[in-house]
Amino acid sequence: MTAPLLHPSLTPLSAQGRFWALVPCAGVGSRAVPAGAGSPPPAQPVQASTVAAFSPAAALSARAPAVAGPLPKQYHLVAGHPMVLHTLAAFAGVGRLLGTLVAVAPGDRFLDAHAHPAFFVVECGGPTRADTVLGGLKALLERGAQPGDWVLVHDAARCLVTSEQIDALIDQCAGDSVGGLLAHKLADTLKTSIDGPGGVRVASTVDRSDKWLAQTPQMFRIGPLMEAIDKVGSNVTDEASAMEAMGFHPRLVPGGAQNFKVTYPDDFALAAAVLAQRAHSTTLERFGGERGQVNTAPGKKNLF
Repeated sequence: MTAPLLHPSLTPLSAQGRFWALVPCAGVGSRAVPAGAGSPPPAQPVQASTVAAFSPAAALSARAPAVAGPLPKQYHLVAGHPMVLHTLAAFAGVGRLLGTLVAVAPGDRFLDAHAHPAFFVVECGGPTRADTVLGGLKALLERGAQPGDWVLVHDAARCLVTSEQIDALIDQCAGDSVGGLLAHKLADTLKTSIDGPGGVRVASTVDRSDKWLAQTPQMFRIGPLMEAIDKVGSNVTDEASAMEAMGFHPRLVPGGAQNFKVTYPDDFALAAAVLAQRAHSTTLERFGGERGQVNTAPGKKNLF
């Protein structure tokens, strides 16, 4: 067993705190949208929902400023709406969140046409996910968040997460000394590979009994997470990995197979199919119908 990169230097944290959300989305998603590609195959129009959390992305609109180069995948339409809007809908249904910070790349003015008190935009995106998250955490502190507050970091491209899953993560991690993440227990048989005659061959079968697929949100205290990312470096691929490198063991909270990240072109159609099957109950509840027809019922958070 290999030793952690760094040894724990943080004392146990209390269960008290406040909750914020953060969705790093300063990348373009090159695997989903190849360079030079205009848009993935269109899906059948359906409706979308809203959020109050920390999310670096924007809504696609004819009024929105153009983005240089290929359109980032989080702005592509899924079921008739920009992918990120479906993500934001789930967070809008979580009443415990204090606010949403949208972390975009420098020069990304896509959200200028959609200013709303439910979220604020900071151009703090960096060259890696970790750089963007670190910039977003610093921005939260500058705007009143405390180091002991909880932050839920979520991929904008995981547009099928539900409010219930987010609430379940908060319920199970708010009293934890470390924090945790949504994850999905591996169901398929897992193989390792080698290059062999005629192509790639199976090398061995791996025991899957203790294997999980990491998902988001990933929920940690702002201060410890900042320290972990700062010390571990910007190449860490998710927040849990940074905390693990500090010697901590984040809690695994069952998510679901549908909380996948839209990564490849085929994923757009799959995400649209799931949204259609759900019939967009959260969309109708929060928007009251078509996009732009906002439901102003008490207790509801609306993007538009």
